[in-house]
Amino acid sequence: MGSSILDEFKDYYRELKNYEEAAELISWELHTEASERAVEHLVDLQSFYGGKAFEMSTSDKMGEYLDKLSAREEYDSLPKEWQLSVDRLKEEYDENKNIPVDFYTEYMKTVAKAEDVWQNAKRDNDYESFKPYLEKIVDSIKKMCNYRKPDKNPYDLLLNDFEKGMEREQIDKVFNELKEELIPLVKKITEKKQPDKSRFMGDFDINKQKELSELLLNYIGFDMKAGIMAESEHPFTTGLNSNDVRLTNHYYRENIINPVFSIIHEGGHGIFMQNVDGKYMDTPLSDCHYMGLHESQSRFMENILGRNINFWKPIYYKLKELFPQYENIPIEDFYREINHVENSLIRIDADEVTYCFHIIVRYEIERDLFDGKIDISDIPEAWNNKMKEYLGVEPPDMSSGLLQDSHWSGGAFGYFPSYLLGSIYDGMLLERIEEELGDIDRILSEGRVKEITKWLNTHIHKNGTAVVPKELIEKLCRKEITAKPLINYFKKKYSSLYEL
Repeated sequence: MGSSILDEFKDYYRELKNYEEAAELISWELHTEASERAVEHLVDLQSFYGGKAFEMSTSDKMGEYLDKLSAREEYDSLPKEWQLSVDRLKEEYDENKNIPVDFYTEYMKTVAKAEDVWQNAKRDNDYESFKPYLEKIVDSIKKMCNYRKPDKNPYDLLLNDFEKGMEREQIDKVFNELKEELIPLVKKITEKKQPDKSRFMGDFDINKQKELSELLLNYIGFDMKAGIMAESEHPFTTGLNSNDVRLTNHYYRENIINPVFSIIHEGGHGIFMQNVDGKYMDTPLSDCHYMGLHESQSRFMENILGRNINFWKPIYYKLKELFPQYENIPIEDFYREINHVENSLIRIDADEVTYCFHIIVRYEIERDLFDGKIDISDIPEAWNNKMKEYLGVEPPDMSSGLLQDSHWSGGAFGYFPSYLLGSIYDGMLLERIEEELGDIDRILSEGRVKEITKWLNTHIHKNGTAVVPKELIEKLCRKEITAKPLINYFKKKYSSLYEL
């Protein structure tokens, strides 16, 4: 009896996933290759398929399946992965079943249109054109949270959506630890002489940049037979399943460093998606929705490994072959440049230290917005004030200020903190890896990056969404979530680099 119900449900869930994947594919087209005239139709299609998936996920039929599968006798006969899946789906169903389908479909349309409006607003430095959409998105999200859990603070609910198990109090605690330690550290670093950035600027062939991007993906362990790479305004990763993982990069003719670290970052996301345990395929556990954990993997590749001089020692000659402009630049100078600490305006271009402040700015604005302490009209002033307070810089325009990121246009409030949580996890993971594998500098200098990737595959990636990040990291690293290992990593690395 149990297997019969489960088999029926698997067919139902597969149909639901087909709609979700169709919506994802259309989103991919909208962000990469869609023509201007195709946008309106594709937005309608995306809304249709997304709406169908949502309708199935909140239907009475879904509720009936979950009730039957949750019944003790039935539940006990399920494979472990489906017990976890039923638990997950039941929790989501109980929250989402009260959201009207027409409301959700309209929200999907708003978001899809807003992402297109945001691109134009960013290009034109025009916050006013984007503002009505942002207001509608925030208002819709607040209503959606009220449908889901009327007794819970909306922003707390959003934080839990992106990183299950992490509460605002704990986030405030570790972020405050970072502010206390990093503000004086950055001050010391920025007082030191910085590299001549002009040496690393030039005219770099875009096709060769793409070649370098693919080389780096292979180097860190991304499987190009199960993935593709394209271009977009803002680099991102999406995965339909472990055999179809799609990355994008954004190239700059005058600069290869930004695209280099963007692709290593996205490669970290992609490797995670490609290495979820096969037993979770076609279950809700196959795609990790814990974005702090996801960002820990992308930022570990990008920063802990990619900004280590030893990462480059086995391959620096290949970079010079592709770009003769680097022929007379020693690897030590390159290392100094890629770890150039500067209070800057743009998050995705920021060094790994000041990046922390970029996230704290966004987190505090989101928190205050949903707590009703500020409204949409206050965001420009709040943004500029916090940038000045934490980074000592003030954006000259909206494009380099609050319009620089795509997240809010997609309704992804609560996502930004996950980047910094990811870095905090990385400090803890670095300690644990060195305990098990030995000195990371030696491993990298010998070109054995994939050994580290394999360790991450085994201890992190294989779990998909089966284990809550806080529990996974604390058990693996044998301590509570803390920013101290990350702070120690920063102090050790930059004290040596800048002779503090």
